[in-house]
Amino acid sequence: MVDTRFDVIGVGNAIVDILVQAEDALLNTEGLIKGAMALVDADTAAALYAKVGPAVKCSGGSAANTIAGLAELGGAGAFIGKVHADQLGKVFRHDIKSLGVGFETAPATDGPPTATCLILVTPDAERTMQTYLGACVQLSPADIAEEDISAAQVTYLEGYLWDPDEAKAAFRKAAKVAHESSRQVSLSLSDPFCVDRHREGFLNLVSSHVDILFANEEEIISLYQVASFDEALQNVRGQCAIAALTRGAKGSVIVAGDDVHVIDAAPVRAIVDTTGAGDAFAAGFLYGHTQNQDLATSARIGNIAAAEVISHMGARSEANLKAQIVSLLA
Repeated sequence: MVDTRFDVIGVGNAIVDILVQAEDALLNTEGLIKGAMALVDADTAAALYAKVGPAVKCSGGSAANTIAGLAELGGAGAFIGKVHADQLGKVFRHDIKSLGVGFETAPATDGPPTATCLILVTPDAERTMQTYLGACVQLSPADIAEEDISAAQVTYLEGYLWDPDEAKAAFRKAAKVAHESSRQVSLSLSDPFCVDRHREGFLNLVSSHVDILFANEEEIISLYQVASFDEALQNVRGQCAIAALTRGAKGSVIVAGDDVHVIDAAPVRAIVDTTGAGDAFAAGFLYGHTQNQDLATSARIGNIAAAEVISHMGARSEANLKAQIVSLLA
């Protein structure tokens, strides 16, 4: 096993987030399902973008957000994902590297442009996402940097990546390399609609290849097709080493073998935008975990990170999270 250079390396969709405030009327007019993520083509993405107001653009994607959050907390992170050699690809690369995240995946020079995710944030702070995967679908096993995977304590995989076939193969390769290097593999279920599309594949992954699972209440219930969170908790017990489950205002629940830790949610000034809450929780939890904190403390760090990110627009923290965590660990 080689020396550890990274706490966590993420493998996921490299997407430029386009955040806009929108009214429920727009969602109704466009036939959008509030709170869900839908995959769209380039023309649909462009047509919807033309109907919204001012936007904020930044590097995004579920795993990328988590690795960015880890870096903000002081962790050593890297990311693997595919952008095009276009202007938005440059925006993504500059933005994520400016946070101290290692990002060396070669850009595509042909094919579709860099992926975008139009995030419509309604007054109730729900976010509805229309994602054009673009160059993300060109991520392949050749993009998996084996030396970097082997040098990371945890390889973090986002469930959204399970859509394109080539990306799915990259996903499998990353997990294989990590385990062959005696490293841990982590999976985020990403979205209940993603779970519905890939339930059998995810069930196999969780039971056979995943050490640390991240899911929110709706996702874990969907995965096991049960009626309640408690039933889902009992189903996931023993399927992987650690299941980190988030429940919004109810906080989080960590299941590890016979141990169950119930952690209250951190205080929130005001809920403005829930974009990236799960990504931020994963960042905080993985930071604590890779810094040898116990499961309960790691979950508290995750709750603090999630509470901060939902208090403003966008999936990245605005406050000094590192200072808050230092206070918690003192």
